[in-house]
Amino acid sequence: MPAGGRQAAPLRVHGVRTEGGQARASRGRDRIAGRLHGERQLDRQGDADRQVRTQEVAAGGTARAVPEPAVVLLNPRAAGGRAARLAEPLRRWLAQQAPDVPLQIPDAIDAGRASLMDRPSGSRVVLVGGDGTLQRVLPAVLARQLSVGLVPVGSGNDLGRALGLRGVAWPQALSLALRAPAVECDIGELVTDDGCVPFASSLAAGFDAAVAARAHAGPDWLRGVPRYLWATLRELASLRCWRVHVRADGAMVHDGDALFASVLNTPTYGAGMPAVPHARIDDGRLDLLIAGRFGRVGTLAMLPRLLAGSHLGHPRVQATRFAVLRVDTGRAMPLAADGEPVGETRAFSVRVRPGALRVAGPESVAPRRTDRPAAA
Repeated sequence: MPAGGRQAAPLRVHGVRTEGGQARASRGRDRIAGRLHGERQLDRQGDADRQVRTQEVAAGGTARAVPEPAVVLLNPRAAGGRAARLAEPLRRWLAQQAPDVPLQIPDAIDAGRASLMDRPSGSRVVLVGGDGTLQRVLPAVLARQLSVGLVPVGSGNDLGRALGLRGVAWPQALSLALRAPAVECDIGELVTDDGCVPFASSLAAGFDAAVAARAHAGPDWLRGVPRYLWATLRELASLRCWRVHVRADGAMVHDGDALFASVLNTPTYGAGMPAVPHARIDDGRLDLLIAGRFGRVGTLAMLPRLLAGSHLGHPRVQATRFAVLRVDTGRAMPLAADGEPVGETRAFSVRVRPGALRVAGPESVAPRRTDRPAAA
């Protein structure tokens, strides 16, 4: 905000409102810090140990300067529109802590994706939103070879959890997203006759994709796991299974009825449900989770086990690691990439792209795995 307390008019570029990075705060550091401290957090999840670790990383000697050209992109529609409340706090934080970093607030996330195509190759974009925000801009991120920082304030935030950002306050997450070194993580790619759709966290197929679609259109006042539980209960009324033939790395792993046949890159999906607790985002593999035929009662009984991560012990539930997957089904199966509905199809493939995404976060300073297998 310029001196005198008047807000500069936003500059529109390619459908995106861009706030000048050199704007000065008209109040002192103490008042700004106090206002930031008082902002209502969109996602209050307790994890004190993680926050302490995050503070240490953000204050580390190698993480104090923004290492490369960066831009912050806020998706105002994330979390049912609640993310828009962060617009002013973000402007104030950037004016004080990173005055050379511009803030973009696109009218629609597709406009934000278009703006990223103009970013310098190899530069950094910080996304303030959720898994769906990253999924929508991921094609541009990959095309421009951008590194990504996350401030997870969406409805799901499963990639943020995998990066160790659970419970981290947004100012700390933003500092890390701008300053922490980036490391490589895997992504998945859905392939159909209509083209390719990349995803970073999960690809739901079947019942859980139908749940994701219902949750996507659900009431704004519901968020997180309660939102997905509400959607699950509503979807039970029209429960159905699909006849599927599934091959993982060329081997048949399922031939029969299935409630869903979904793919995980992160350990969780659906806002923290531990679908495949042993999954990693840096092992060069994806994880297939298949549930066989279940009725309404069986599906309802499975929910507590899914929430507890004990569902993998059920005889009709299996998990398989793979590099290339092929699924054929007799009738169209709904799909959702990172919680975003992407249509229906009778046949699709999924492949891993090892190390295709460069991302920053608390886990970026942890020792890396050295046993990553080569993708098939």
